[in-house]
Amino acid sequence: MKRQEKPLDEIYDLFAIRVVLESEGRQGKEDCWRVYSVVSDLYRPMPERFRDFISVPKSNGYQSLHTTVVGPEGRKVEVQIRTREMHEIAERGVAAHWKYKEGADGDDEEMNQFLDWVRDLLDNPEADEATEFVKEFRLNLYDEEIYVFTPQGDLLTLPSGATPVDFAFKVHTEVGMQCIGAKVGGKMVPLSQELKSGDQVEIITSKKQSPSEDWMNFVVTHKARSRVRHWINRERREAAELGRERWEKAAADANIEISDQDLQGAAHELKFPDLQQMFYEIGSGLFEPQELVDHVRSAGPQGGDDAPSDDADDEEALRLRYEKFLDDAQETAQPALKVDGELQTDLATKYANCCNPIPGDEVFGFISKTGTINIHRTGCRNATHLLTTQPDRIVPVEWSRQKDVQFVAALRVMGKDRQGLVRDLTKVISNTLDTDIRSITVDTDDGIFECTLMLYVTGLDHLRRVIERLRRVDAVHGVYRFEE
Repeated sequence: MKRQEKPLDEIYDLFAIRVVLESEGRQGKEDCWRVYSVVSDLYRPMPERFRDFISVPKSNGYQSLHTTVVGPEGRKVEVQIRTREMHEIAERGVAAHWKYKEGADGDDEEMNQFLDWVRDLLDNPEADEATEFVKEFRLNLYDEEIYVFTPQGDLLTLPSGATPVDFAFKVHTEVGMQCIGAKVGGKMVPLSQELKSGDQVEIITSKKQSPSEDWMNFVVTHKARSRVRHWINRERREAAELGRERWEKAAADANIEISDQDLQGAAHELKFPDLQQMFYEIGSGLFEPQELVDHVRSAGPQGGDDAPSDDADDEEALRLRYEKFLDDAQETAQPALKVDGELQTDLATKYANCCNPIPGDEVFGFISKTGTINIHRTGCRNATHLLTTQPDRIVPVEWSRQKDVQFVAALRVMGKDRQGLVRDLTKVISNTLDTDIRSITVDTDDGIFECTLMLYVTGLDHLRRVIERLRRVDAVHGVYRFEE
């Protein structure tokens, strides 16, 4: 009831009748349909509640006919019809199947399908995925299934919640790995769309396509998750190997010899969790090997300053700088603000002073009495009150995901003053992260460095990558979003 969000009056199997027939094989299946015919003649069936698990068994081998009829006094009763063999498998598991197959000749299609499913679960290249195996086993045993069709009319069984990517991997591993799009009922759909029983699915492939890490957010079958995870791990390993090669070449050119143990210490000093992550970022172009060379060569921070210094801003000056940033950020964000799913061009909008939202923040709109849409952060102190007391005046608002839209974001960088720090910060932002700088303000006082950066970013994910990378610059103690 909780999982399917159904009230008690929509639960029809509280009272059920199970009919178990002694006939076997093909005769048993035919007898099941005869019993169904008798039951539906006596009592009015509910067509939407009919399930044929004999013609299309569940992937765990379960077979039965299910129907719900309206019995005496209008009471709804579920009727299950199966043979003794089907009943034994349902109650005792697929091992009971062998009791009925001893001495029989020929292949059993249902058994072969089940064994194929088990083989697929066990065909797992990752040694640490036992938990995933158990989850998938339970998923296939207990969760509801859907039945979808290939363009040729072949029927495939998938767990409820499956997506076109799961379907693609069900067809063939290569189809899943090269999946670039999908059509359901002849119409293009997102790869993350959940499929429904009866859907006819066509997968569009490209030899240039490869799995995306985003797929892990919506695929549900073990085969899809295992193959995608394996590909991601392989890509990371290859990037790390390339990163190590680039570092070794840079170290040789710089005539540097250093043990892995000392290099591990350097990685920690640069705020990498381990050597593998550092090599991965070098191989991916997120971290330049020359920066590691400079760090290893460095004897430690030196005093000095390569940028003009003013007196430290007092609290009022900092507030004025923050207000200027808000004006700039919100002005650049205006064309990218989507209200109720549409890019706003002529709607009157205003950014709430109580929370000062900036591009990339999770926001919602509140229609004022004058018709202006006030934009609030979802974490605003007034959000709960507005959402609960006046929900009819709330409109969905989001920032555009267009690739050509950039927002102004501001960061405060704190650290120990040293020679070349400004140069290193701007190098990381402009060269390594390919991010444009709008303005930079630097203050130093008694060896303490403080910098305010205004950057053009495409969203919060971009901003988080910038913050993470700046925190690894030598002598930087903290990087924060510029907020009050």
